[in-house]
Amino acid sequence: MAATAKGVRKMKLDYNVDRTTYDAFIKICVRKGYTPSTVVEGLMKKYIETGKI
Repeated sequence: MAATAKGVRKMKLDYNVDRTTYDAFIKICVRKGYTPSTVVEGLMKKYIETGKI
């Protein structure tokens, strides 16, 4: 039986977002030096912990 690799498993998300909001988000991510996926992941974890946006 083949074993699956342990560690982080990633999945691709597909959402519709307002273009101006997306452009501003990407611009801020680039300016701060973060990848958009890192920021979204952090927001998701914060929401899971606190239940607040």
